[in-house]
Amino acid sequence: MSDVEARQIERMKSVFDAQKAAFKAGKVRSLSERAADIAKIETMAKEKAEAFCEAVSADYGRRSAAETQIAEIGFTIATAKHARKHLKSWAKDRSVPVPMTLAPGKAYIRREPKGVVGIVAPWNYPIQLALAPLVPALAAGCRVMIKPSEYTPRVADMLKDTLGELFSEDHVAVITGGPAVGQAFCDLPFDHLFYTGSTHVGRMVAQAAAKNLTPVTLELGGKSPTVIAPDFDVEEAAKTIAWGKYFNAGQTCVAPDYVLTPKGSENQLADAVIANAQKFWPDPDSNGDYTGIVSERHYKRIADMVEEARAGGADIRQSATPTGSNHHAYPPTVVLNPPADSRLMTEEIFGPVLPVLGHDGLDEAARFINERDRPLALYVYTKSKATARDFLDKTMSGGVGVNVPMLHLSVEDLPFGGTGASGYGAYHGEDGYRTFCHERSVFHAPVWHPIRLMAPPYGKLFEFFKKLQAG
Repeated sequence: MSDVEARQIERMKSVFDAQKAAFKAGKVRSLSERAADIAKIETMAKEKAEAFCEAVSADYGRRSAAETQIAEIGFTIATAKHARKHLKSWAKDRSVPVPMTLAPGKAYIRREPKGVVGIVAPWNYPIQLALAPLVPALAAGCRVMIKPSEYTPRVADMLKDTLGELFSEDHVAVITGGPAVGQAFCDLPFDHLFYTGSTHVGRMVAQAAAKNLTPVTLELGGKSPTVIAPDFDVEEAAKTIAWGKYFNAGQTCVAPDYVLTPKGSENQLADAVIANAQKFWPDPDSNGDYTGIVSERHYKRIADMVEEARAGGADIRQSATPTGSNHHAYPPTVVLNPPADSRLMTEEIFGPVLPVLGHDGLDEAARFINERDRPLALYVYTKSKATARDFLDKTMSGGVGVNVPMLHLSVEDLPFGGTGASGYGAYHGEDGYRTFCHERSVFHAPVWHPIRLMAPPYGKLFEFFKKLQAG
């Protein structure tokens, strides 16, 4: 560990201690204060939109400003607006029924802030995935520390500066640094730890949190399948599959990872996906609307995966020839029938490469999916609502899109999260608020309650209660 990292870790620990002390001193922030906190995030996202677009593009080498506006700035604003609108209803006590044997007492659930929470944000959507969890954490009344990815240092510094102007460090703080700092961050005894990233690192985060019995939300990834039913036109499906797959150059946790299409339609689908990609992003090397791969290392990983599949006999189709330009722009690619043991079929791709395989029916497609880890998202294309429901009955995933990819992510009132290897816990909307709250159970008895009559020695009243319990 370098001296710089050691100093960063010491500073981080002092910030954590300050937030712990501040929470103890002023545990309950009023709803008006929380609403004001959220409004600050909303205003910042609007006012700093252009600067954020420039920062993330500089970190990537080239990041589509339109994609940043849609998926990061617009998403954050919508999240903040939704939280402000519903904060009062989310924060209300929830009354629950009391059995007759405990009457006339009252029972209710208080939603209280958990305390000091940590948010670990990834590089693929470094603004959204730092601020979207921050909003419900502030809505719940928590103190928050954010650790952005070292792969997007300009965004990390901008988050640190802008949030530092809006909040004191004992309320919201951004901690920058590399892997050593990130590991030390996850070792802190947070009251809740929220991590977005790979399954591999997610396991290590869960292990670190377990030492402190810290509850964790893990928003991971996985190989999200897309299935086309025999009743759906593959060329129509290709339009939205191409958009969903190549948005942000495939560097999206819920991007379609591979497609299962009816056998005999593989070539038609592959050609249609590439044709749509060429229409959406002509000349990806120089097209400002097409996002580059975040780093040279990630670019090489994607290129190596494609070449491994080619060597294994797969048919490779691309919208342009890869050049390895300084923007790390890898062109939209379809790989027909990659080997089952290839990295394209065993690892999350996280790039603009789409494997296409044939299926002999939806039962076979479901078996193929169920033989693998549970994905974060699943997409099924069918004209029949009954077919869609039947397919969902046979499979499991974090979320689902029927006839379109990714848009379930944008519905604030849908919980977003994974299952199994794709993570656990959920957020967005009220589920995000509940993630950062402790739901505290309260039974409130009147000054005099008949339970006093149940004290030993037990007699006739006990027999009466016994009959009541027996129904």
